[in-house]
Amino acid sequence: MLDAIIRFSLRQRTLVLAISLVLIVLGTLQIRQMPIDVFPDLNRPRVVIMTEAPGMAPEEVESLITFPIETTMNGASGVEVVRSSSGVGISVIYVEFAYGTNVYIDRQVVAERLQMVQDRLPGDIKPQLAP
Repeated sequence: MLDAIIRFSLRQRTLVLAISLVLIVLGTLQIRQMPIDVFPDLNRPRVVIMTEAPGMAPEEVESLITFPIETTMNGASGVEVVRSSSGVGISVIYVEFAYGTNVYIDRQVVAERLQMVQDRLPGDIKPQLAP
């Protein structure tokens, strides 16, 4: 296979040279248009939901709080990933959105969804958006 590529390249020197020049020109154009940033933001926009549930075991927190909130957030517009962690008396849910979205709009989407799920949570449980 490699021998065939080498033979073709040697027989078609002009074609290989032309393709190389086109790639160099396209690469140069792309480099000139690329934004330069010393510390680029590699994190997706993320909204964190924290819910305290005093006295509940992790299994109860997972089934009564985390799961209903997770399923509601999965259907929201722009949501890419929903991750969660449940512990003794606390639930933390990370809702990640697509790159380039406005985090303030994302927080509003999450707040609206929290209002929808509030009636399915135990009475004294109030989820809060982390700062």
